[in-house]
Amino acid sequence: MATQASASPGASEAGSEKIDAALVRLALVLLAGVVVVQLDATIVSVALDRLSHAFDVDLPTVQWVTTAYLLALAMVIPVTGWSVERFGGRRMWLLALALFLVGSALCGIAWSIGSLIAFRVIQGLGGGLLLPLMQTIMAQAAGPQRLGRLMAVVSFPALLTPVLGPVLGGVIVESFSWRWIFLINVPVCIVAFVLAWRTMPPQVSSTRVSQRFDGIGFALLSPGLAAVVYGFAEAGRHGGFTGAAVLVPLVIGVALIVAFVGYALRTRIVPLIDLRLFRSASFCGAASLMFLFGISLFGALFLLPLYEQQARGRSPVEAGLLLAPQGLGMMIGMVVLSRIADRVSPRAMVLLGLSLSVLGSVAYTQVTAHTSEVLLGGSLVVRGLGLAAAMVPVMSAAYIGLSAAEIPRATSAVRIFQQVGASLGTAVLAVVLARQLPDAVGGGRPRDVAATAHAYAISFWWTLGFSIAAVPLGFLLPKRPAAAHRGVERVGVGAPDQRVGSPAPATVDNR
Repeated sequence: MATQASASPGASEAGSEKIDAALVRLALVLLAGVVVVQLDATIVSVALDRLSHAFDVDLPTVQWVTTAYLLALAMVIPVTGWSVERFGGRRMWLLALALFLVGSALCGIAWSIGSLIAFRVIQGLGGGLLLPLMQTIMAQAAGPQRLGRLMAVVSFPALLTPVLGPVLGGVIVESFSWRWIFLINVPVCIVAFVLAWRTMPPQVSSTRVSQRFDGIGFALLSPGLAAVVYGFAEAGRHGGFTGAAVLVPLVIGVALIVAFVGYALRTRIVPLIDLRLFRSASFCGAASLMFLFGISLFGALFLLPLYEQQARGRSPVEAGLLLAPQGLGMMIGMVVLSRIADRVSPRAMVLLGLSLSVLGSVAYTQVTAHTSEVLLGGSLVVRGLGLAAAMVPVMSAAYIGLSAAEIPRATSAVRIFQQVGASLGTAVLAVVLARQLPDAVGGGRPRDVAATAHAYAISFWWTLGFSIAAVPLGFLLPKRPAAAHRGVERVGVGAPDQRVGSPAPATVDNR
């Protein structure tokens, strides 16, 4: 009873804090840059076949257009935390936008497959910085009382664009030149750059501590992550994890990452990924959940359009449109979360979201070539609701109990886990699907649509399994809502040693 009494006033006071106009403007400026990155990642996926014909190369070669981008992302994410502490969020945001803009323009004028792959690396360097920068800047500017609501807003495009991207990509590929897949980014990036230059305050996301760059950690972690991502990409391309082209980079990558862990636990400077953050149960649960979300979400997004095209004969545009119900579910979830995200338990919301995600995935484990589209569409709505309900509280909970100086490093760590999970999920499901399809597919076209649909049903069981595996991790998240915490340090507010979401009274239950 005493615990409840002491917690209630703080929760009420914190929960009443409103999102002011300046914070809304900052969120909109960040969204202008992030949306284009999220769309690009999914638009390109539907253009690979067209690129193969345009440059007269085989699909394994053109697949490097995607792999090179993922490798660049994996290389640059670890330095995001340090770069924000050293140079500030505004400078790094403008630099990342400029890299993505230049990379997009160069991709649009590429004259060979080799030049396109090289320019995708430049684009990936910018894209890899933008996403964790957005999370870092928003977390430091908002504080825990407003972070959940703000994350619901800025996360909406991140969840919706994987659905809209294939539709837009299909329209561009079928109606215009493949070059517009990349050139469409240029005007949006210019607008985002001008908005950030004129409206983003110079001190945004600036901390009062400048850490020394961890060169040894960078030399171990970035190549290690790149090697792991490359190994996963090769596994998906070869349909297994047994070849030398898969095992060699995976072994090298894992060895470098293990070496980094040993180094990070002994070094006296702040490493690129501060492993001490994992002493926080909330951060540990959030990072692990983002890893599994990456597997489940991006793995399913790999399977869904292919199922519609190969098992049901849909066009790329039709397949993209049939994913729209998932976007509708996400939209509904975000509208609700934007109002209550800071006043509900992160643990309860994540467990509810995971339950809905599992429920929405069950129908796809039973698909045939003639399964009702109404049933599948309804399942996607439920799945979208679950994804929205689960991912937003996880991203907010990762920062509870951390100081403002730790937020950039926490963001980098969470993004790395999600990126590796996305690569692993796509690779694993590509391998599972490839091993099921040989008997169903011949001569480049489905020979037996029933067997093809069954192969996808088996693959969807894996996405369901990853969602179920995430449920126990939900119990690591705080039971108390973020608004019940106070003692926040926002940019320019509070003392340097205050913790994000640290409890005020000693009697408050922090579980």
